[in-house]
Amino acid sequence: MKHQQEELKPGLKQRHLTMISLSGVIGAGLFVGSGIIIGQTGPGAILSYVLAGLIVVLVMRMLGEMATVNPNTGSFAVYAREGIGEWAGFTTGWLYWFFWVIVIALEATAGAAIIHSWLPSVPVWVISLSLIILLKMTNIFSVKSFGEFEYWFSIIKIISIILFLCLGVAVILGFIPTIKPPGASNLLNFGGFIPNGLSSVLVGVAIVFHAFVGVEIPAIAAGETSDPVKSVRSALNSVVWRILIFYIGSIAILVTLLPWNSASLLKSPFVAVLEMLGIPSAALIMNIVILIALLSCLNSGLYTSSRMLFSLAQKGDAPKLFSKVSKNGVPIFAVVGSTIFAFISTIFSYVSPDKIFFFLVNSSGGVGILVYLAIAVSHLRLRKRMEKENPGIFKIKMWLFPYLTYATIISMISVLILMAFIDSQRPQFIFTMLFSLIVICSFFFIRRKKAKYLENELNIASGSPNSEKL
Repeated sequence: MKHQQEELKPGLKQRHLTMISLSGVIGAGLFVGSGIIIGQTGPGAILSYVLAGLIVVLVMRMLGEMATVNPNTGSFAVYAREGIGEWAGFTTGWLYWFFWVIVIALEATAGAAIIHSWLPSVPVWVISLSLIILLKMTNIFSVKSFGEFEYWFSIIKIISIILFLCLGVAVILGFIPTIKPPGASNLLNFGGFIPNGLSSVLVGVAIVFHAFVGVEIPAIAAGETSDPVKSVRSALNSVVWRILIFYIGSIAILVTLLPWNSASLLKSPFVAVLEMLGIPSAALIMNIVILIALLSCLNSGLYTSSRMLFSLAQKGDAPKLFSKVSKNGVPIFAVVGSTIFAFISTIFSYVSPDKIFFFLVNSSGGVGILVYLAIAVSHLRLRKRMEKENPGIFKIKMWLFPYLTYATIISMISVLILMAFIDSQRPQFIFTMLFSLIVICSFFFIRRKKAKYLENELNIASGSPNSEKL
């Protein structure tokens, strides 16, 4: 197979990126994880989602501003390199790659568990690895095949959420005669709107924040469209209403229809609502929807991790092999490299779930907020620089710059610190900080080795007696 260097083909169409951007916030975290947040926070979980969503919207606005000026497959890793320094681009890129390959393992394991409940004779680990292989093939064939799979995954997820929202609103407004409208009883009668205090809302922000990671994918995928600037602008401008409708709308309906301390809500909130509506096979329907969401996330994870690895290789931060592409314009070695690591992580989830896999998962747990923090700091520095050099270059502008940028940075640092004081989040904080430090140190170690190697080569070329034998 012939390969060409560093040349991705624009195989994604606008409809692909539109659907990818629309469904980017709809994952298993919404269908399952929302019950955990509601159980800890009560109806006030709405505020947790609003506050976390606000931070994400502001960060995406910053990313949109930079991406329309410089659409790049490496996206925020490239901006971190330009705005903060080479070490920041190296660290952000590798942390983000690591985050997604761990997500691939998690999604494959969760998806395999659902399928295993239908096919109990097939081992879970076989199903997990088979799912990764299947979606790896869609990513290897062409970027268009990735886009098509994600397009249909996205349609199913979006239709599911819209139907749920319509049913919920119908119950609340009394349009379903067999069910009495709950009014505000579930919002106020079980300890009040914030039964566990304002601190629980803030704790909820730290937990909810992880669910939004993925809304930035269109900024990476836009580099493989025919009109990157238009694609980025359209995708990132829609972040506000995507979060408002799909997340905040869904959570508002859940806490209005069911008591926040309901056991069924804590276990599977969407199933509980469907069962309340008397929909037959509610659990089966939601398991199918959740499986689609998991496969969608797995598909996106393979795509995103491979493109970030490709970009790192372009910058010399990963082996040059990963920057080669196939005749279809796919960074095939980057896809395979990401898949292999995801394979290994998946195997660890079975052979060492409480040690190695525990470390891997928690090391990636806080990466999302670190990446978003890097985006904000990069924006702060690049915006000031670009305004001096070419003030008319901006097609999207961050609101109230630099004040909102500073406020966003402070908010994210506060969330990061808050993680250290939350029992469930503390392992993620500790291991993510530790792993980040290791990645930063590796950058300076590798750079020193490169400098020494180049100096040695120069001495050999010049015939210097001080040169070392290699």
